[in-house]
Amino acid sequence: MMIGRRIFILQKRSFTSVRRFLCPYTSQAPNPNPSPAQGSASFRSAGSRSSILHFNVPYIAVNRSFFSSHAVADLPVGGIVDVPLAQTGEGIAECELLKWFVQEGDQIEEFQPICEVQSDKATIEITSRYKGKVAQILYVPGDIVKVGETLLKIVVEEAQVSTYVLENPTPTQEGLKNIKPCDSELTKNDICGVLSTPAVRNLAKQHGVDLNDVKGTGKDGRILKEDVLQYAFQKGSIKDPSASLTSASRRQFLGGEEDHPHPSGEVLGSYEDKTVPLRGFQRTMVKSMSMAAKVPHFHYVDEINCDALVELKSSFQNTNSDPDVKHTFLPTLIKSLSMALSKYPLMNSCFNEELLEVILKGSHNIGIAMATPSGLVVPNIKNVQSLSILEITKELSRLQLLALDNKLNPADICGGTLTLSNIGAIGGKFGSPLLNLPEVSIIAIGRIQKVPQFTDDGNIYPASIMTVNIGADHRVLDGATVARFCGEWKQFIEKPELLMLHMK
Repeated sequence: MMIGRRIFILQKRSFTSVRRFLCPYTSQAPNPNPSPAQGSASFRSAGSRSSILHFNVPYIAVNRSFFSSHAVADLPVGGIVDVPLAQTGEGIAECELLKWFVQEGDQIEEFQPICEVQSDKATIEITSRYKGKVAQILYVPGDIVKVGETLLKIVVEEAQVSTYVLENPTPTQEGLKNIKPCDSELTKNDICGVLSTPAVRNLAKQHGVDLNDVKGTGKDGRILKEDVLQYAFQKGSIKDPSASLTSASRRQFLGGEEDHPHPSGEVLGSYEDKTVPLRGFQRTMVKSMSMAAKVPHFHYVDEINCDALVELKSSFQNTNSDPDVKHTFLPTLIKSLSMALSKYPLMNSCFNEELLEVILKGSHNIGIAMATPSGLVVPNIKNVQSLSILEITKELSRLQLLALDNKLNPADICGGTLTLSNIGAIGGKFGSPLLNLPEVSIIAIGRIQKVPQFTDDGNIYPASIMTVNIGADHRVLDGATVARFCGEWKQFIEKPELLMLHMK
């Protein structure tokens, strides 16, 4: 009777705690000013996988913070619980571990950030569901972790009730199988028996060293890198432990950054080949560009006189009273592009290859290709048709800062309808861009430069010229449509008064 009563109480407490903690992820891009999305939570019962328990509980979509584990039962005092990588988004099977916010032995609180991971869509902070002590960290920064794999183990200091149930709403024997009492007799391979950091364990794995055979010289017997290398040297695995230590120390434990995370043409006294794994947005680019290369493209190139645009930008900057706002050419180009899209909606569409249908997008979510230390990323400005040039300027600045810090939200990246690549910010007259599928058009603009131009009577005058290259999906668009669209956009740029006249 006592056992049955405990199970009933646990079920009741689990159900009543759902509303507080349930925050499922949604992959759909929200409105720039989102309101709480209404939905309901459902869980599977322990008796049958097809039996669904429905709770009509509203929830709010979370973009950047995800809970790290799905508890299944009351935890005993002093128990060790595995903390897996939670599902961070629809279709995401793995993430790269960027850095840890905690170390082994640290006390952590409930909902405290424990690490930062990067999927192919965004950078996400993982928070803890438990209050306790970090017993073991299983991955080092730079590792690829699959969804559901254990990130770390936590010693739970007091009995805790799971905040929501994934597969086992009652405390079954199977639900408790991963919980180990920490006060039990430790074996040689027990995680509590060896004190070392993930970086040290990774180094030991590289040299084939069993940490149980290594004597630690650190505090409380903690095994250091020097201990591993010295042991490997004694075994004959390495020749010079000091040189190996210098190489191993290049990776920072918390940041997970190397001196040269990306391929570089610079040679620093070494002529050996170096393998650089592609991570995060770089992996996404491999997939998206491979698919784009299979789509029949064509390109349309034109030149636009930007004399009026240069004057307009100077006027904005001269009358600027906000030190946080920096006026550039790009916001005006984005707004004028949206005005042209209103007349040619086919340019702002997506193609469904399976159903052979074109979806004309109602919102102008214009993506801006940005080169970041983590690779190429394309966040988009939502609803440009409803924004002023000043609002576009501020939103563009926000996205650029987040991109440089690798802090973009999934909502900032998803939902684009047309991509603009400003290669002129780096250099070059024009580029030949590939589509950002499922979008049907992409535009690359070069730098604005002074070049000599001729009048009809043969006189020469200087002009600020920008080259535009429009890449289009030839399954949807034809040359005539793209040429007319470019002419409309060109007109708004060369004569900004027309932009003011038609702007809503």
